[in-house]
Amino acid sequence: MVAWLLPALFLVAPAAAQTWPVRTVRIVVPFAPGGGIDALARALAQKLTEQAGATFVVDNRPGAGGVLGAELVAHAKPDGYTLLVVGTEFGINPVTRSNLQYDPFRDFIPISQLVTLQNILASHPSVPARNVKELIVLAKAHPAQLTYGSSGTGGGPHLAGELFQSVAGIKWVHVPFKGAGPASIAIMGGQIDFMFSSTAGLAEHVRTGRLRAIAVTGDKRFREMPDVPTVAESGMPGYSVTGWNGLCAPAGLQPELVRRIHAEATRALGNPDVAAMLTKTGVEPVMSSPGAFGIFLRTEIAKWTRVVRESGIRIE
Repeated sequence: MVAWLLPALFLVAPAAAQTWPVRTVRIVVPFAPGGGIDALARALAQKLTEQAGATFVVDNRPGAGGVLGAELVAHAKPDGYTLLVVGTEFGINPVTRSNLQYDPFRDFIPISQLVTLQNILASHPSVPARNVKELIVLAKAHPAQLTYGSSGTGGGPHLAGELFQSVAGIKWVHVPFKGAGPASIAIMGGQIDFMFSSTAGLAEHVRTGRLRAIAVTGDKRFREMPDVPTVAESGMPGYSVTGWNGLCAPAGLQPELVRRIHAEATRALGNPDVAAMLTKTGVEPVMSSPGAFGIFLRTEIAKWTRVVRESGIRIE
């Protein structure tokens, strides 16, 4: 190689980071529109479009509990123009599925954890159970007849329902959907009895009376719904299921671009309007460093490995 070319080659990566983005950036959401992760991605995309000088679009790719969208991004060009918003399922799928076509560490670069969140256990208003104790009584009187929906098999809301079933000593039937949005439509239409989904996805439906909030799944009550108790304080001490969302890119993305995208995402979620919107829906902004998010992902996978082994859940 001609010696004078070497300095120019070393300048390519910093230059790419400085000029990014010069065209449309695709943010892949591996679930259908209408859920909490979709709402977060759209808020992020709107603010990034305003501040970064290019268009950011959300591309919903639902299927297989988040697997199809993740596979798409794993094989995308690592140039900063295809990103992936991930959630709790990203840490669960490697444990529950033996046929994944990607590795969460080999095929992705962690950019940041974006938010933490908790779920609402909600019911259709016609269901004759207004709290956890009444739900348990109803389920025991009608074993394997009550249904609960989730955003997909093996996801955080699904495992929240499995843990509830185990702790409560009941038997109910899980109905998976290709995202929280379709599950919400089904429960509001009376096709399922209950569902677990994020506060961001269900809070407005509860406020309008289309759904009834039975409990929240985290360690503390949702500030916007102070009258809704946690599952733990409703007679199931020790029960706690929380979730998260984060931002990843295909492996091979240059460090300078990782830092640039992290900085822009941090700026977007730190905007007062965005932060207020997230807080109102029960979502708490985090914005960790890429390194910290990588450590968090390894911790999540180790945690869910233990839970899945105890529950015996497998998805082939």
